[in-house]
Amino acid sequence: MSVTSVGTSVKRREDKRFLTGKGNYTDDMNRPNQTHAYILRSPHAYAKIASLDASAAKAAPGVVAVFTGDDMKVGSIPCGWQVHSKDGSPMKEPPHPPLAQDFVRYVGDQVAVVIAESYSEAKDAAELIEIDYQPLPAIADAKKALEPGAPPVWPDVAPDNLCFDWHIGDKAATDAAFEKAKWVAKIDLINNRLIPNAMEPRAAIGDYDVSNDLHTLYTTSQNPHVIRLLMGAFVLGIPESRLRVVAPDVGGGFGSKIFHYAEEAIVTWAAKQIERPVKWTAERSESFMSDAHGRDHHSHAELAMDEQGRFLGLRVATIANMGAYLSTFAPAVPTYLSGTLLAGVYTTPAIYGEVKAVFTHTVPVDAYRGAGRPETTFLLERLVDVAAEVSGIDRVELRRRNFIPPDAYPYQTPVALQYDSGDHAGCLDRALEKSDWAGFPARKAESAARGKLRGIGLSTYLEACGIAPSAVVGSLGARAALYEVGSVRVHPTGSVTVFTGTHSHGQGHETTFAQVVADQLGIPIESIEIVHGDTDKIPFGMGTYGSRSLAVGGSAIVKAVDKIVAKGKRIAAHLLEAAEADIVFADGKFTVAGTDRSKAFGEIALAAYVPHNYPIETEEPGLEETAFYDPKNFTFPGGSHICEVEIDPDTGVTQVVRFTAVDDVGRVINPMIVEGQVQGGIVQGIGQALLETCVYSEDAQLLTGSFMDYCMPRADDVPFITVDHHTTLCTHNPLGVKGCGEVGAIGCPPAVINAVVDALKPYGVSHIDMPATPEKVWQIIQAARPAAAAE
Repeated sequence: MSVTSVGTSVKRREDKRFLTGKGNYTDDMNRPNQTHAYILRSPHAYAKIASLDASAAKAAPGVVAVFTGDDMKVGSIPCGWQVHSKDGSPMKEPPHPPLAQDFVRYVGDQVAVVIAESYSEAKDAAELIEIDYQPLPAIADAKKALEPGAPPVWPDVAPDNLCFDWHIGDKAATDAAFEKAKWVAKIDLINNRLIPNAMEPRAAIGDYDVSNDLHTLYTTSQNPHVIRLLMGAFVLGIPESRLRVVAPDVGGGFGSKIFHYAEEAIVTWAAKQIERPVKWTAERSESFMSDAHGRDHHSHAELAMDEQGRFLGLRVATIANMGAYLSTFAPAVPTYLSGTLLAGVYTTPAIYGEVKAVFTHTVPVDAYRGAGRPETTFLLERLVDVAAEVSGIDRVELRRRNFIPPDAYPYQTPVALQYDSGDHAGCLDRALEKSDWAGFPARKAESAARGKLRGIGLSTYLEACGIAPSAVVGSLGARAALYEVGSVRVHPTGSVTVFTGTHSHGQGHETTFAQVVADQLGIPIESIEIVHGDTDKIPFGMGTYGSRSLAVGGSAIVKAVDKIVAKGKRIAAHLLEAAEADIVFADGKFTVAGTDRSKAFGEIALAAYVPHNYPIETEEPGLEETAFYDPKNFTFPGGSHICEVEIDPDTGVTQVVRFTAVDDVGRVINPMIVEGQVQGGIVQGIGQALLETCVYSEDAQLLTGSFMDYCMPRADDVPFITVDHHTTLCTHNPLGVKGCGEVGAIGCPPAVINAVVDALKPYGVSHIDMPATPEKVWQIIQAARPAAAAE
């Protein structure tokens, strides 16, 4: 078979098992003598547990055990990132027990676990648990939680509900820039709270081998090694040598399966208590109240410009909702994943950002596709459109005047990051062409003839991926390193198994990683196996998030293959009786330069394992190498997205009718997979912009607790999406890749909202918060119609 090279649209190898129903998900797995767990959750946002009587539940049919917080006295679920306030004080870090102790702090907080022979028996028995709750005043809104007299979430830890007050940039320089400004644009906006809804709900199975004192956790996780570290070392006190974590096929993560959740610790701990496997799978309504939510920022931003529209300074103040507990990476999202990108694609010389992180009686908030970068991009791209209105400069031209030019790279921003490459004007030019921006007036007129409002919007963005380097992020509060591992095992016949610390849950790693290795070794892709997701098989790796898999994980694999090739050259030099420096490796052959004498890759592999003629005095037998890659910098994908919408003024329904995305994701390994990733992110972006929002009542009851109340995008909400690329290579990883998994969710929402605002200009609209639902749009039109008619 032919070698499949990088840059080819190879069909995803993993899809055969998925499309034929042969995937192996956690809920598909069943262990011998298995029991089932049901988690009893709090119906109150904040309450004292005055008493709890589980005797009736314990006596119910099929029940094996019932455990509460009084039984499960273990460590606190840790937060993986520490942030300090601007006065140098550490963030407030309250305890996070897997099962609530004394108090519950949000609707959905874990109170008890019932374990029975069947799930239905466990669920029925949970209804027999008698709990005397003493409800207390609760708060859901982060801004209101900072007001004097607001109900405290943690009276003894953070009586004012403030977790930290962080800042970045030079305040004095930024204030001075505003004093020189000709124009100042201002905006207040909300980045709406979202509830992730992967196709596969979370699930976990705890298994305990009594004879060997070995724990195994099967879980729907994006990073099994990190779960093993956090749960073993901090929560349950299990040595890593006695704890195995397996993440099999995972049906979507989008960030919500990065974190260490209470249920993982509960089933692992309980399995040892009863000496039987314990299985838990979330019901969909349970996911709404237990999976970490995303976004939920209130921001005020100001942009100073000179008389030519050049950006002089940017000030941003954000209130970020943390929820009731600190999830694994929650503090990093509004700070080091968001504040450090306030420069965006623009040459703004002075920037100052502040973030107040706040506890509320809500589900903990953490990373969700984009994790901080969508929040910053939405803020910047809405603000730039407002700046265009304030200054009277065309919105496209205003962006062009302030882009970082290609010859300015590497570019040091005022907010810590140094970008390595990019061509933002090139991306925009291509997007304008592909979207037929110039033809919009004719399309707008045609819509008007049908009684519809048509608008067009754009966003130009940049994000940071492949989070790195370990030393830098460690100094910024990360409590883990952020390298990745790749181990390459060449078998005697020349086939290859690759072990990677990253995890695939829809990205297509089994295809793209195999393409990279096939390209390097000159062997068929069919000869390469990719293994991931099992801590007993793979060296310690950091998992998948932040579009890091190829940039970091792929680079580790490349380094390991380089070691394979280097050893192969030494073996080939011995077999061919040539100097090592004269051996050239290409197209799967080791050749003596300038001759036709060569050895195929498979021959070298066989010689390594059958060393009858082998440089045994200098080389060990075998052909297997491992490499760790700690990136030198983030990667910086970017691009331009253009959206057209049509609004029915009689109903307020907004339809996205055209969408164009031109992205710079660095070298493209598999164009088909990249296109799918971009399209999927755009669909999620449309969902945030027009449909999705998590709503709590004033007293912190979750009102959008099912698909009946939480609107997800459907096929008829999505237009044909044009995906294209304008490539600049990453300069500091061996593949030149930047990452593509989150670009759609980052660039899309501001393009959609900018288009909606453009369509509503006749009604005096200058901003609309996400989601721009039909009701919201209709109310705006109805309120403005008399004034519009008078004009």
